Amino acid sequence: MEIVIATKKHIKYANIISKTIDKSAEQRGTGIAKRTPEYIEGKIGSGNAVIALEGEKFAGFCYIETFGEKNFVVHSGLIVHPDFRHQGLAKRIKTKVFQHSEKKYPNSKIFGITTGLAVMKINYELGYKPVTFSELTDDPEFWKGCQTCTNYDVLQRTDQKMCLCTGMLYDGKKSVKKDHPYDSKSLSRLKRIKQSLFLKKKNQAKDKSSKS
Repeated sequence: MEIVIATKKHIKYANIISKTIDKSAEQRGTGIAKRTPEYIEGKIGSGNAVIALEGEKFAGFCYIETFGEKNFVVHSGLIVHPDFRHQGLAKRIKTKVFQHSEKKYPNSKIFGITTGLAVMKINYELGYKPVTFSELTDDPEFWKGCQTCTNYDVLQRTDQKMCLCTGMLYDGKKSVKKDHPYDSKSLSRLKRIKQSLFLKKKNQAKDKSSKS
C-alpha cells in the first residue's frame, strides 16, 4: 500500500474519489459533505491532498483546507474505498495528512468536525481534543462547505453553535495531555443525544410543514 502526497498525476482518480464520498454519505446519511470531481482536482493540484493506492487501484483519500488567513487547517474528505476498509488504512491516511499539515502550515491550528467515532478516536490519538464550535474558525467559507450535508439545517437552527458533528482541535503551541483514555462510550452517548434532540426537532418541523 502506497500513501503519498497527491500530485497532478493523481487527478485521474478525482471522479472515483468523489463517487466514493457520495456513496458513503448516502449510506451513513449524516456528517459527510459531498465534493465534486472538480473540487477534488483542485485540492490534488495544489499539493493539499493525500492518496492511498494499491498498485493503480484507489484505496483512500484525504485533503487539506486552510481558513482564517491560514490560521486554521482542517482535514476533510477522509474516505477509504469499501474494498480496503477495516484494515487500519484511515488512521494511516489521517496520520500522513496530519504530518503534511504540520510541515506545510507549522503555525496553524488543526481542527475537524465529524460524526464518525472512528475518526474521533484517530484524532484523539493524534492529540486533538473535543471543543465547542466557538473555538474553531469563524471563516464563513468553512461553514459554507457544510451546505451539502443532510443536517445543515441543524447548524443553521443553532446559529452555527452546535450540530450532530463533534468539533476537535489540535493546537501545536499547547501540548495536549491525554490524562484519560479515549472514552468511546461517552462520545457515543453524546452522539445519540444529539441525534435524538436535533433529528426529533427536524422531523417535527417536517410534519408541521406537511400539515400546513
